[in-house]
Amino acid sequence: MASAFSNNIHVSQHPCLRAKLSQLRSNATSCKDTNRLINDIAMIIGCEALGASLQVTPSGMGTTPLGYEYSEETIITENIALVPILRSGLGMVQGLSPIVQLRQPFRAFSPVVCLPIQSPNFPHHPAIQDLLPSPVAVHHLGLFREPTTLHPVEYYNNLPFKPLAENPQKNAAAVSLAIIVDPIIATGATCAAAIQTLKEWGVSKILVLSVLASECGAKRAAEEWPEGVDVWLGGVDPGLDAKGMIKPGVGDVGDRLFLALGK
Repeated sequence: MASAFSNNIHVSQHPCLRAKLSQLRSNATSCKDTNRLINDIAMIIGCEALGASLQVTPSGMGTTPLGYEYSEETIITENIALVPILRSGLGMVQGLSPIVQLRQPFRAFSPVVCLPIQSPNFPHHPAIQDLLPSPVAVHHLGLFREPTTLHPVEYYNNLPFKPLAENPQKNAAAVSLAIIVDPIIATGATCAAAIQTLKEWGVSKILVLSVLASECGAKRAAEEWPEGVDVWLGGVDPGLDAKGMIKPGVGDVGDRLFLALGK
């Protein structure tokens, strides 16, 4: 399946991730386990995406407990931020936190930003943050899918804006890298809208991290800005149902995480 995708779509083949995704699909999986599984999957995807996208920087000399000197290396996290799509994107933030270490949400004007797309799908557990050696900024985008047309509607945006003195309509504070976390990419419309928002904000590179996507959704997200976007996925399902839900999929992740079933 991956061979049919463009070079900026990356589907994980990690056996642990695939086993956890299989567990996540089950209707017998509890809210607590759903949260844990999404966090675990986010960490695996985050390791793969950040490993291919970031570089270490020499940071001086250190001393081991035995008194030996060694060359220290670090990642400059001031150039990184997360962008979760509300609500669901919040569930992936924790898994990335040990990797990246998130700062408080208003760390403005850093060259790299991870944006959680807030859809109603994830509690706040910084998975991606856990991957980084020191905290990074988190800026939230609130988007929901209008149920009739399936078109995305933006209801919240806290991207920092600093107007240029010579042109107040342009942003002087755009980051160089934004990391969108959105657990499900179904039609791809919401993710594409988030990509467009960040592109207009002025970023030069976007990573999209998602637990599961449909084939058409993954392609739509990747094609929104081919030269500026890399899409990293835990898995891909072939299609959508009449309501725009992935099939077989994992159900409505937001409802499963927040016990909002049966609405």
